[in-house]
Amino acid sequence: MTDIPRRALHRTVKLAGLPLGVAGRAAIGAGRRIGGESASAITVELQRRTAEQLFSTLGELKGGAMKVGQALSVVEGALPEELVEPYRAALTKLQESAPPMPQASLDAVLTDSLGADWPDLFSSFDTAPAACASIGQVHRAVWSDGREVAVKVQYPGAGPALVGDFRRLALLARVSWGWLPGLDLRPLLTELIGRVEDELDYAREARHQEQFAQAFDGDPAVVVPHVVHQAGDVLITEWLDGESLASIAATGDPDRRAQASAAYLTFLLSGPQRARLLHADPHPGNFRLMPDGRLGVLDFGAVDPLPDGLPSVLGEILSTVMAEDAQGLATCLRREGFIRPDARCEPADVLDLIAPFAEPLHPPEFTFTRQWLRSVTRRFSEPGRETVQLGLQLSLPPRYLLIHRVWLGGIGVLCQLHGPIPARRLVAEWLPGYDPDSRSPHRR
Repeated sequence: MTDIPRRALHRTVKLAGLPLGVAGRAAIGAGRRIGGESASAITVELQRRTAEQLFSTLGELKGGAMKVGQALSVVEGALPEELVEPYRAALTKLQESAPPMPQASLDAVLTDSLGADWPDLFSSFDTAPAACASIGQVHRAVWSDGREVAVKVQYPGAGPALVGDFRRLALLARVSWGWLPGLDLRPLLTELIGRVEDELDYAREARHQEQFAQAFDGDPAVVVPHVVHQAGDVLITEWLDGESLASIAATGDPDRRAQASAAYLTFLLSGPQRARLLHADPHPGNFRLMPDGRLGVLDFGAVDPLPDGLPSVLGEILSTVMAEDAQGLATCLRREGFIRPDARCEPADVLDLIAPFAEPLHPPEFTFTRQWLRSVTRRFSEPGRETVQLGLQLSLPPRYLLIHRVWLGGIGVLCQLHGPIPARRLVAEWLPGYDPDSRSPHRR
């Protein structure tokens, strides 16, 4: 039995229907414009209906389709405001929820992984899922020793569904991506395909989660639940209460936003240094602000090893930007492969291009906003800007690709939380190679 619709024809028809549905609505919209209705009002209505169809389909199919939707929910802050509003509510729905699997399938997975006597392992087990995500769902239970636990159960058939969805979505992206303006998801889909096996390996996830848990054991700001048991397609960990950052981003008061923002950035920066691992799934559904103010961190399926922590060159680059050291910045970027060997560009122009990314480090506190993020990303995309041509001469070395994606996603979440953060202090404390007092001899 399976709960993720896996038949290739069924899933392809579902996904292929997305651009067709948009085309049909556009034709209706054209007719309404001929009838005298406002073009702007019709556009907003079309985008709202497109968002509803898009994310309803992704959520229904679960698997890779839903994971793509979750990735989109993290980066929506970079989209132009006129495109964002119709999509924002629908995106948020995919951050934490999806339809649950049937009871018979749940029993089958638990029996296959834990044995026929699996109920004896628990004092109680809530068969209604507490959360449903892209490849599994979580149940609240009480372990036999009295500990409250979270029982993560993988959907049957999740592996084939993930790979199939990514490939079909990639095909649609090549053929017609106009139904989701402003984003090219092909690089994201390529990366997700490469990470399928890691996401499905609960034994690997258990090892990484316990490594994080031990690194942050007793920490006053961050808590990671310890692993209680793992077998097959089931992972059992300590239960964490708290409010999702997705909820705080939607309805949180200023104090909760500030608290969540500072705790979230603290984890993004300190996690690689303390655990020597990179938590590579930054969307807000994976984080909880607990009643005592600590940040609870969940879901360690997407984790990459960083034996030496974050590369110190990242701190070095940021130091040269803060010191307005154009020559030092260009030298560092060329050495690390961020500037192509054949590229011809003036160091001062490179500094001007990158300097806005360091704006959060100038004041004692900085509030990340969607407006700020859009103003920064627009420098790389607006037709006619000289920075666009300069940006084409830069490249992202493969060894920094995942770190870049995590940081971009993390900044997107901070823009949703919209709380003041002592970013300057946290970067100085945790980013290796960063020297806030750097004054290079190359400084212009």
